[in-house]
Amino acid sequence: MIKTKTLQNGVRVIVKQMDGLLSVTMGVLVGTGAAFETDEEDGISHFVEHMQFKGTDKHTAFGLSDAFDALGAQVNAFTGKDLTCYYAKSTSDHAKEAFALLAELFLRAQFPEEEMAREKGVVVEEINMDEDSPEDLCLDLLARAAYGNEGYGRNILGPVQNVEGFTRAQLFDYKKRRYCPENVVVSFAGNIDVSLAEELAEQYFSPMERGTFQKRVPKTEWKAGSLFKKKQIEQAHFAFAFPSVARDDPAYFATQVMNTILGGGMSSRLFKRVREELGLAYSVYSYTSHYQETGLFTVYAGVNPQKAEKAAGAIKEVLSDFGRKNVSEEEFLRGREQMKASTVFSQENTSSQMLLYGKSMLYKNEIFDFEKRMRDISALTHQDILDAIDKNFDFDKVAVSTVGNLKEPITL
Repeated sequence: MIKTKTLQNGVRVIVKQMDGLLSVTMGVLVGTGAAFETDEEDGISHFVEHMQFKGTDKHTAFGLSDAFDALGAQVNAFTGKDLTCYYAKSTSDHAKEAFALLAELFLRAQFPEEEMAREKGVVVEEINMDEDSPEDLCLDLLARAAYGNEGYGRNILGPVQNVEGFTRAQLFDYKKRRYCPENVVVSFAGNIDVSLAEELAEQYFSPMERGTFQKRVPKTEWKAGSLFKKKQIEQAHFAFAFPSVARDDPAYFATQVMNTILGGGMSSRLFKRVREELGLAYSVYSYTSHYQETGLFTVYAGVNPQKAEKAAGAIKEVLSDFGRKNVSEEEFLRGREQMKASTVFSQENTSSQMLLYGKSMLYKNEIFDFEKRMRDISALTHQDILDAIDKNFDFDKVAVSTVGNLKEPITL
């Protein structure tokens, strides 16, 4: 059973009851993230997410975590380019208490000064860790090479100087402008009574006051740049990005299947050619990112610096061959079946369902339709994948990033 409700203040609620399970995942999704930040705010979405866990008017930071642990519940959060999500998973018999705690940390965070000082140090170390993770660094650079320093090109963590300078007033102001009822979805998935879920959402979120929400449109100009960071590390890391389709584009599903064929798994072309046949990389893959206004198609590899040029050449050959629409019927059918299977598998996971249904409500204001998605995937044809290649492989607009101990950056 799936039920939706909109509270009087604009908060949307969606519940997917999944009988036969013993647990429930509940989440609060906010339509905000790095892509919506200004230069002065760069990193604030992520820092607010951290600080939401650092104490309320009722519990200290430790008190919150201790209360969740006492229920055997799991709690976490993440920040993306256009989404921030807080979620908890509990056994069904503790759903009421777990949701009360989740609502408390979301709605009643106090951002204590002493906790802010400590957490700034934690986030700075997270930034340093990202700097020491060449794969993450390479992909962060790639987003900037593709979109520039604004919008979807922003690093989610932000710069150290911003993080160290954030004030309580800034955090409360940001929440007032972005954490507004009309920009919030409460999502439940699992073995929970629908009426109880709606009652909990009404109890805790109906008092939420409307803020001063102003819809922002991130900048999406494609820069097609190249960024290189020289680092004394054992591997060389490089990535290519092409402009891709937005999440509502008719070619969305075909693009997903296309990605599976090219670099989405162990039977993909990139994996077979670059790793299995040539032994030039341990890690080589592709993936897609789809947003409301834009998207990007990414190819990444981590290789021995001495083999970097040869590996890049092999990847270029695979991409060029793929760009000529040299895709067989067998590859298409296998990729389509993989996508259908992954869609089915996600139906059996409460956390995946909470996020899937919550995002559909947040982004599109509609109920995710599993049957329709399966029909749409099943209806894909070989020609659809060939057409998707045209939409995703403009070699004149490729963006490139390189990290490692190389004399010069990789090019495509």
